[in-house]
Amino acid sequence: MNEQPARYRSLFISDVHLGTKGAQAEALLEFLHDHDAETLYLVGDIIDGWRLRSSWYWPQAHNDVVQKLLRKVRKGARIVYVPGNHDEFLREFCGLHFGGVEISETAIHEAADGKRYLIIHGDIFDMVIRHARWLAFLGDWAYEIALALSTRINIVRRKLGFTYWSLSAWAKARVKNAVNFIGHFEETLATEAKRHGVDGVICGHIHSAAMRDFDDFTYINTGDWVESCTAVVEHQDGRMELIHWQAFSRVLNANRVPSKPPLWRRVA
Repeated sequence: MNEQPARYRSLFISDVHLGTKGAQAEALLEFLHDHDAETLYLVGDIIDGWRLRSSWYWPQAHNDVVQKLLRKVRKGARIVYVPGNHDEFLREFCGLHFGGVEISETAIHEAADGKRYLIIHGDIFDMVIRHARWLAFLGDWAYEIALALSTRINIVRRKLGFTYWSLSAWAKARVKNAVNFIGHFEETLATEAKRHGVDGVICGHIHSAAMRDFDDFTYINTGDWVESCTAVVEHQDGRMELIHWQAFSRVLNANRVPSKPPLWRRVA
Protein backbone atom coordinates (compact mmCIF):
# COMPACT_ATOMS: atom_id res chain seq x y z
CA MET A 1 0.00 0.00 0.00
CA ASN A 2 1.07 3.60 -0.51
CA GLU A 3 2.76 5.38 2.41
CA GLN A 4 0.82 8.58 1.64
CA PRO A 5 -2.83 8.21 0.55
CA ALA A 6 -3.95 9.70 -2.74
CA ARG A 7 -6.02 12.81 -2.00
CA TYR A 8 -9.33 13.50 -3.78
CA ARG A 9 -12.10 16.02 -3.53
CA SER A 10 -14.80 13.35 -3.05
CA LEU A 11 -15.04 9.58 -2.71
CA PHE A 12 -18.12 7.38 -3.28
CA ILE A 13 -18.53 3.76 -2.14
CA SER A 14 -21.57 1.53 -1.71
CA ASP A 15 -22.74 -2.03 -1.10
CA VAL A 16 -20.07 -3.12 1.36
CA HIS A 17 -22.51 -5.46 3.17
CA LEU A 18 -20.70 -5.51 6.49
CA GLY A 19 -22.17 -8.33 8.55
CA THR A 20 -21.91 -10.89 5.75
CA LYS A 21 -19.16 -13.36 4.93
CA GLY A 22 -19.00 -12.00 1.38
CA ALA A 23 -17.93 -8.49 2.44
CA GLN A 24 -14.37 -7.73 1.33
CA ALA A 25 -13.64 -5.70 4.46
CA GLU A 26 -9.86 -6.22 4.37
CA ALA A 27 -9.68 -5.02 0.77
CA LEU A 28 -11.79 -1.97 1.65
CA LEU A 29 -9.49 -1.15 4.58
CA GLU A 30 -6.55 -1.35 2.19
CA PHE A 31 -8.36 0.97 -0.23
CA LEU A 32 -9.31 3.49 2.46
CA HIS A 33 -5.69 3.56 3.62
CA ASP A 34 -4.56 4.46 0.10
CA HIS A 35 -7.37 6.93 -0.72
CA ASP A 36 -8.50 10.00 1.18
CA ALA A 37 -11.05 12.71 0.38
CA GLU A 38 -12.58 15.90 1.71
CA THR A 39 -16.06 14.37 1.39
CA LEU A 40 -16.95 10.67 1.47
CA TYR A 41 -20.38 9.42 0.42
CA LEU A 42 -21.57 6.02 1.66
CA VAL A 43 -24.18 5.21 -0.99
CA GLY A 44 -26.18 2.54 0.83
CA ASP A 45 -25.96 -1.10 1.93
CA ILE A 46 -22.83 -0.44 3.95
CA ILE A 47 -24.21 -2.59 6.79
CA ASP A 48 -26.35 -5.61 5.90
CA GLY A 49 -29.22 -5.48 8.38
CA TRP A 50 -31.09 -8.23 6.50
CA ARG A 51 -28.31 -10.75 7.14
CA LEU A 52 -27.58 -9.62 10.69
CA ARG A 53 -31.23 -10.13 11.66
CA SER A 54 -31.08 -13.79 10.63
CA SER A 55 -27.58 -14.61 11.93
CA TRP A 56 -24.96 -12.47 13.66
CA TYR A 57 -21.61 -12.21 11.87
CA TRP A 58 -19.30 -9.32 12.74
CA PRO A 59 -15.55 -10.11 12.62
CA GLN A 60 -12.87 -7.64 13.67
CA ALA A 61 -12.22 -6.48 10.09
CA HIS A 62 -15.83 -5.26 9.81
CA ASN A 63 -15.45 -3.29 13.02
CA ASP A 64 -12.15 -1.92 11.71
CA VAL A 65 -13.93 -0.50 8.64
CA VAL A 66 -16.38 1.39 10.86
CA GLN A 67 -13.54 2.69 13.03
CA LYS A 68 -11.54 3.71 9.95
CA LEU A 69 -14.45 5.78 8.67
CA LEU A 70 -14.97 7.43 12.05
CA ARG A 71 -11.27 8.30 12.20
CA LYS A 72 -11.61 10.05 8.84
CA VAL A 73 -14.41 12.17 10.34
CA ARG A 74 -12.24 13.06 13.32
CA LYS A 75 -9.48 14.12 10.94
CA GLY A 76 -11.84 16.57 9.24
CA ALA A 77 -13.53 14.60 6.45
CA ARG A 78 -17.24 15.02 5.83
CA ILE A 79 -19.09 11.69 5.57
CA VAL A 80 -22.64 11.46 4.23
CA TYR A 81 -24.45 8.12 4.65
CA VAL A 82 -27.34 7.52 2.21
CA PRO A 83 -29.04 4.29 3.39
CA GLY A 84 -30.09 1.50 1.03
CA ASN A 85 -32.51 -1.40 1.37
CA HIS A 86 -30.16 -3.63 3.40
CA ASP A 87 -29.49 -0.83 5.92
CA GLU A 88 -32.97 0.69 5.66
CA PHE A 89 -33.22 0.80 9.47
CA LEU A 90 -31.08 3.95 9.24
CA ARG A 91 -33.74 5.75 7.21
CA GLU A 92 -35.56 6.44 10.47
CA PHE A 93 -32.62 8.67 11.43
CA CYS A 94 -32.32 10.79 8.28
CA GLY A 95 -31.34 14.34 9.19
CA LEU A 96 -29.37 13.21 12.24
CA HIS A 97 -25.64 12.76 12.85
CA PHE A 98 -23.93 9.75 14.42
CA GLY A 99 -20.27 10.13 15.32
CA GLY A 100 -20.14 13.05 12.90
CA VAL A 101 -21.61 10.97 10.06
CA GLU A 102 -24.61 12.63 8.37
CA ILE A 103 -27.58 10.36 7.60
CA SER A 104 -29.57 11.51 4.56
CA GLU A 105 -32.26 9.92 2.36
CA THR A 106 -30.63 11.44 -0.73
CA ALA A 107 -28.05 14.13 -1.35
CA ILE A 108 -27.07 16.58 -4.07
CA HIS A 109 -23.34 16.79 -4.71
CA GLU A 110 -21.86 19.72 -6.60
CA ALA A 111 -18.58 18.80 -8.24
CA ALA A 112 -15.66 21.18 -8.72
CA ASP A 113 -16.59 21.69 -12.39
CA GLY A 114 -20.09 22.86 -11.43
CA LYS A 115 -21.93 19.65 -12.35
CA ARG A 116 -24.58 18.55 -9.88
CA TYR A 117 -25.22 14.89 -9.04
CA LEU A 118 -28.12 13.20 -7.29
CA ILE A 119 -26.75 10.73 -4.71
CA ILE A 120 -29.21 7.88 -4.14
CA HIS A 121 -28.89 4.17 -3.41
CA GLY A 122 -31.45 3.24 -6.07
CA ASP A 123 -33.46 0.47 -4.40
CA ILE A 124 -36.71 2.47 -4.58
CA PHE A 125 -36.59 2.01 -8.36
CA ASP A 126 -36.23 -1.77 -8.10
CA MET A 127 -39.72 -3.20 -8.64
CA VAL A 128 -38.80 -6.48 -6.92
CA ILE A 129 -37.77 -4.64 -3.75
CA ARG A 130 -40.88 -2.45 -3.82
CA HIS A 131 -43.56 -4.99 -4.68
CA ALA A 132 -42.20 -8.49 -3.98
CA ARG A 133 -39.90 -8.36 -0.97
CA TRP A 134 -40.14 -12.13 -0.51
CA LEU A 135 -38.60 -12.53 -3.96
CA ALA A 136 -35.84 -10.09 -3.03
CA PHE A 137 -35.02 -12.19 0.04
CA LEU A 138 -34.99 -15.33 -2.15
CA GLY A 139 -32.63 -13.61 -4.56
CA ASP A 140 -30.43 -12.61 -1.63
CA TRP A 141 -30.20 -16.28 -0.61
CA ALA A 142 -29.26 -17.35 -4.16
CA TYR A 143 -26.66 -14.58 -4.24
CA GLU A 144 -25.06 -15.94 -1.07
CA ILE A 145 -24.73 -19.36 -2.73
CA ALA A 146 -23.03 -17.80 -5.75
CA LEU A 147 -20.61 -15.96 -3.45
CA ALA A 148 -19.78 -19.18 -1.59
CA LEU A 149 -19.01 -20.87 -4.90
CA SER A 150 -16.87 -17.90 -5.92
CA THR A 151 -14.83 -18.26 -2.72
CA ARG A 152 -14.00 -21.88 -3.49
CA ILE A 153 -13.20 -21.11 -7.13
CA ASN A 154 -10.86 -18.30 -6.10
CA ILE A 155 -8.94 -20.51 -3.68
CA VAL A 156 -7.99 -22.65 -6.68
CA ARG A 157 -7.35 -19.60 -8.90
CA ARG A 158 -4.93 -18.06 -6.37
CA LYS A 159 -2.99 -21.32 -6.14
CA LEU A 160 -2.68 -21.27 -9.92
CA GLY A 161 -1.47 -17.66 -9.88
CA PHE A 162 -4.62 -16.01 -11.20
CA THR A 163 -6.36 -12.89 -9.87
CA TYR A 164 -9.72 -12.70 -8.12
CA TRP A 165 -12.78 -13.58 -10.26
CA SER A 166 -16.48 -13.32 -9.43
CA LEU A 167 -18.92 -16.02 -10.56
CA SER A 168 -21.99 -13.88 -9.85
CA ALA A 169 -20.55 -10.86 -11.65
CA TRP A 170 -19.72 -13.05 -14.65
CA ALA A 171 -23.26 -14.47 -14.72
CA LYS A 172 -24.79 -11.00 -14.33
CA ALA A 173 -22.95 -9.79 -17.41
CA ARG A 174 -24.15 -12.71 -19.55
CA VAL A 175 -27.67 -13.63 -18.45
CA LYS A 176 -30.11 -11.81 -20.73
CA ASN A 177 -32.66 -10.95 -18.04
CA ALA A 178 -29.93 -9.53 -15.78
CA VAL A 179 -28.51 -7.43 -18.62
CA ASN A 180 -31.99 -6.12 -19.45
CA PHE A 181 -32.66 -5.32 -15.78
CA ILE A 182 -29.42 -3.35 -15.46
CA GLY A 183 -30.22 -1.39 -18.63
CA HIS A 184 -33.72 -0.55 -17.39
CA PHE A 185 -32.35 0.44 -13.96
CA GLU A 186 -29.87 2.84 -15.54
CA GLU A 187 -32.53 4.47 -17.71
CA THR A 188 -34.91 4.82 -14.74
CA LEU A 189 -32.25 6.46 -12.56
CA ALA A 190 -31.37 8.81 -15.42
CA THR A 191 -35.01 9.87 -15.68
CA GLU A 192 -35.27 10.44 -11.92
CA ALA A 193 -32.13 12.55 -11.81
CA LYS A 194 -33.35 14.69 -14.71
CA ARG A 195 -36.54 15.29 -12.70
CA HIS A 196 -34.32 16.79 -9.99
CA GLY A 197 -32.70 19.10 -12.54
CA VAL A 198 -29.19 17.72 -12.02
CA ASP A 199 -26.46 16.72 -14.47
CA GLY A 200 -26.03 13.15 -13.28
CA VAL A 201 -26.73 10.45 -10.73
CA ILE A 202 -24.40 8.46 -8.48
CA CYS A 203 -25.97 5.29 -7.10
CA GLY A 204 -25.34 1.69 -6.06
CA HIS A 205 -27.71 -1.22 -5.35
CA ILE A 206 -27.24 -3.47 -8.40
CA HIS A 207 -23.55 -4.32 -7.82
CA SER A 208 -22.67 -3.32 -11.36
CA ALA A 209 -20.09 -0.53 -11.54
CA ALA A 210 -20.47 1.81 -14.51
CA MET A 211 -19.95 5.31 -15.85
CA ARG A 212 -22.18 6.12 -18.83
CA ASP A 213 -23.36 9.23 -20.62
CA PHE A 214 -26.98 9.53 -21.79
CA ASP A 215 -26.92 12.53 -24.12
CA ASP A 216 -25.92 15.35 -21.73
CA PHE A 217 -26.51 13.27 -18.59
CA THR A 218 -24.06 11.09 -16.62
CA TYR A 219 -24.98 7.80 -14.91
CA ILE A 220 -22.46 6.53 -12.34
CA ASN A 221 -22.81 3.33 -10.32
CA THR A 222 -20.21 2.80 -7.61
CA GLY A 223 -20.42 -1.00 -7.81
CA ASP A 224 -19.77 -2.92 -4.59
CA TRP A 225 -17.27 -4.37 -2.11
CA VAL A 226 -18.46 -7.96 -2.36
CA GLU A 227 -17.74 -8.87 -5.97
CA SER A 228 -16.11 -6.09 -7.95
CA CYS A 229 -14.45 -3.98 -5.20
CA THR A 230 -14.97 -0.67 -6.97
CA ALA A 231 -15.30 2.97 -5.95
CA VAL A 232 -15.70 6.34 -7.61
CA VAL A 233 -13.44 9.32 -6.91
CA GLU A 234 -13.80 12.97 -7.84
CA HIS A 235 -10.54 14.69 -8.75
CA GLN A 236 -9.87 18.28 -7.73
CA ASP A 237 -11.00 19.50 -11.17
CA GLY A 238 -14.36 17.70 -10.91
CA ARG A 239 -13.46 14.75 -13.13
CA MET A 240 -15.06 11.50 -11.99
CA GLU A 241 -13.11 8.23 -12.13
CA LEU A 242 -14.11 4.63 -11.48
CA ILE A 243 -11.45 2.61 -9.65
CA HIS A 244 -11.34 -1.20 -9.83
CA TRP A 245 -9.37 -2.12 -6.73
CA GLN A 246 -9.03 -5.81 -7.63
CA ALA A 247 -6.20 -4.95 -9.99
CA PHE A 248 -4.08 -3.51 -7.16
CA SER A 249 -5.23 -5.25 -3.97
CA ARG A 250 -2.61 -7.36 -2.22
CA VAL A 251 -5.41 -8.73 -0.04
CA LEU A 252 -7.52 -10.11 -2.90
CA ASN A 253 -4.48 -11.45 -4.75
CA ALA A 254 -2.40 -12.42 -1.72
CA ASN A 255 -0.98 -15.62 -3.16
CA ARG A 256 -0.35 -14.31 -6.63
CA VAL A 257 3.26 -13.58 -7.54
CA PRO A 258 3.25 -11.22 -10.55
CA SER A 259 6.07 -11.33 -13.07
CA LYS A 260 6.66 -7.63 -12.44
CA PRO A 261 5.21 -5.04 -10.04
CA PRO A 262 1.84 -3.68 -11.24
CA LEU A 263 1.76 -0.12 -12.52
CA TRP A 264 -0.37 2.34 -10.56
CA ARG A 265 -3.10 2.49 -13.17
CA ARG A 266 -6.85 2.47 -12.75
CA VAL A 267 -9.29 0.58 -14.92
CA ALA A 268 -12.20 2.74 -16.07
